Amino acid sequence: MNVTIVDYKSGNICSVINSFKEVAKNKVKIEVTSDLKKIKSSDKVVLPGQGSFKSCIDALNTINGLVESLNDFAINNKKPLLGICVGLQMLADVGYEETQTKGLGWIPGKVTKIDNQNGKYKLPHIGWNEIKIIKDSKIFKDIKDKSHMYFVHSYEFVPKDKNVISAITNYSSNHVCAVEIENIFGTQFHPEKSDKIGLKIIDNFINL
Repeated sequence: MNVTIVDYKSGNICSVINSFKEVAKNKVKIEVTSDLKKIKSSDKVVLPGQGSFKSCIDALNTINGLVESLNDFAINNKKPLLGICVGLQMLADVGYEETQTKGLGWIPGKVTKIDNQNGKYKLPHIGWNEIKIIKDSKIFKDIKDKSHMYFVHSYEFVPKDKNVISAITNYSSNHVCAVEIENIFGTQFHPEKSDKIGLKIIDNFINL
């Protein structure tokens, strides 16, 4: 089996690569590429994202055919895909960071700035925070409710259909930190920076 981490030059993804390789332990092939053929032929895809919604979408669109290949992989062929941080946010219809930007549109909804209650809460939301698991998710197998995960973000994904939400976290208010819809998964937190519990989430995704 092979898992492809999409490298579309969206910031430093070394920790994502290292964590997946650590969990895979040579049993699963981890590829890091933007090669369309390799993405199409892989068993699972990881879509990381660092930086702004707009910069990540722009970077995806810069690689000719990449968005179509990801659509083909996740929507047409229903293969498992995991979006991390902005990788989750890009699944939405639209994002409002920097300027209004069209997302992948796989999960209806929008990405808006966290309400910091007039400066009461610092943005970005950085550090460890408790997650509340609100529905069974395959990637939360053997993960305890109220586990702590590592976050770095100023924007939140607000899906139209609340049934896609698998976990929330509270910072200023409750907001979405994980989604699952059929073969598509997303985490707002960084599993690759969330110690052993994060590695367990990566393991669960690899073993789907």
